[in-house]
Amino acid sequence: MSPDTTYASSARFVHRWQQWKVARERELAHPYGWLALVSLDWLSYTPQEYPGVPGKWWQDNDAAYVDPDGAELAAEGAPLTGVHRFELVNSGAGARVAFGDVEIEVARRSGYLVRVHDPSAPALALFAGVPTYDPDPGWVVRGRFEPFERPRPVTVGAVVEGLSHVYASPGVVRFEHDGVTHTLTAFNGLGGDGLSILFTDATSGVTTYAANRALDVESQDDGEVRLDFNRARNLPCAFTDFATCPLPPPGNHLPFAVTAGELLPYERRRDTPAPRQES
Repeated sequence: MSPDTTYASSARFVHRWQQWKVARERELAHPYGWLALVSLDWLSYTPQEYPGVPGKWWQDNDAAYVDPDGAELAAEGAPLTGVHRFELVNSGAGARVAFGDVEIEVARRSGYLVRVHDPSAPALALFAGVPTYDPDPGWVVRGRFEPFERPRPVTVGAVVEGLSHVYASPGVVRFEHDGVTHTLTAFNGLGGDGLSILFTDATSGVTTYAANRALDVESQDDGEVRLDFNRARNLPCAFTDFATCPLPPPGNHLPFAVTAGELLPYERRRDTPAPRQES
C-alpha cells in the first residue's frame, strides 16, 4: 500500500473523519430515509391494493400508475385527483407520493416497485449509529483514474435475486497494495458528483457487510485520485431488507482485508434474518 501521508496528519485527519461520520449518520437517521422503510411491493400489470399502501397501483412496460381511489395522496405538493403516471429511469431516482405522515416511494428496478417510508419505523427508533474501524491514515491511498474513450454500460447483479442494474462506467481506478496493482471499475457518482466504487474484500461477510461497500472518490484533472477507505460506507441493503442495492461489478473484489470504514451494522449483528431474496 502507498499511503497518502501528505493528507493524513493525525488530529486534523481524525477530526475530518469524525465530521464525515456525523454527517453520514445524520443522513441515515433522516425521518424519510432508508431506515424509515417498512415495506416493499412489486407492481403487476393489474391495478391492485397493497397492505399499508393507499390507492390502487399498477405498471405497464414504460411507467407506473396510481389511482388514489378516494385516498388523499399528493405528489410534488399537489393533490392527486385522478390516475397519475410515473415514468422513471431504470436504476435511477424514484418519485415520492405523500399520504399523511408517510411517503410512498415509486422506483424502477427493471420493473416498478412501491415502498413506504414511515418516520415512526422501528429501525429509526432503534438506530444507534454505524460501527466502524478506527480511522487510520494508512488506509488513505493514492491512485490513478484511467478514463475510457467513452463511458461503458456495465450490468451488475443486485441483492434481490434475479434483478440487475446498469450503470455508466467512465473508467477504472488503479492503485497499489503491497507492491501489487489492483484495478477497480468506477461508476459515475451514485450519490452525487465524482466517482463511486462498489467493492468487496477479505473482510466481507466477516466483519463487514457481505454483499458490498461503496467508496466515493474525487477525480482530479491530472487523473490522480485519493482513495480514503476510512470512508467506505454500507449501502442501504446493509440496514434494511427493503433495498435493491447493486452488487460490485466483476473484478471489484480486493483479495486482502480492508480494515477501514464501516463495519457490519448493529442491526445485522442481532438475530435478524438475512436480506430477502425478492424476484
